[in-house]
Amino acid sequence: MRELIEKAAVLHEALPYIRRFHGETFVIKYGGHAMTDPGLREGFARDLVLLKYVGIHPVVVHGGGPQIDEQLKRLGIESQRVDGLRITDDATMQVVEMVLGGTINKEIVALIGRQGGRAIGLSGVDDQLLLADKLPKVQTRSGALVDTGRVGQIRKVRPEVVQSLVQAGVIPVVAPLGIDEAGKSLNLNADTAAGALAAALKAEKLLLMTDTPGVRGADGKLIQSLDDVESARLRKEGVIDGGMIPKVECALEAIAAGVRKCHIFDGRVQHAILLEIFTDAGIGTEIVRRAASAK
Repeated sequence: MRELIEKAAVLHEALPYIRRFHGETFVIKYGGHAMTDPGLREGFARDLVLLKYVGIHPVVVHGGGPQIDEQLKRLGIESQRVDGLRITDDATMQVVEMVLGGTINKEIVALIGRQGGRAIGLSGVDDQLLLADKLPKVQTRSGALVDTGRVGQIRKVRPEVVQSLVQAGVIPVVAPLGIDEAGKSLNLNADTAAGALAAALKAEKLLLMTDTPGVRGADGKLIQSLDDVESARLRKEGVIDGGMIPKVECALEAIAAGVRKCHIFDGRVQHAILLEIFTDAGIGTEIVRRAASAK
């Protein structure tokens, strides 16, 4: 009985948010430990199906770095990174396409299906969803210029295929692969791809799942809410660094392009998405436009 009362209380707290977000699109970057832990995987899929049932439209963009590393190691291909970007030669790109566009993408689609949802997998190559250009040489912290190979930066998003799937009642699952003008595939940062897609879809929220609680301040404590100006300042001051940089940058770009709110939160927490969007405090960091209203 106590458990039923607790569940009813949670549902009661969520109802205002369900009403507010009915018909809205949430773009969710799925990655990290949440993709490898069986219990978290199942919970993630159930939560997506629940969002769809209550009238919210989830769009998933997934990562797969550890799985790519594992496959490269199995094939004896050395993997190198520069400032968080994978150096992607032709051999590595073949593995990236196989793992992201094939294995992982289809596993997520099947996982959603087992929970009673409808999902279709695609990549940024399909229907030229994510048009990209080869990334220029990257300057390392030591000052050297490095060619990252077939790593891309998004030039344009053509969201029509995703919009069609959403309207058909399907959850799109997108692998972060882009295509250039010559028809050559490129490896994309999944956070950046999620942010660009959220902006093109005019999404209500961009949700970035990580393996950390969220953005931390100079004192190491979690920051529950940041506006875009303060986020940019912390980025410049080096308080926001490492793997959090692309997440915050894509959040800022998405907000500048019209996404109302971005959330960076810990995907290792069971039902993290629901806790972040359907509770007053949330569990991570929200980033909003300065002077924007709260939840």
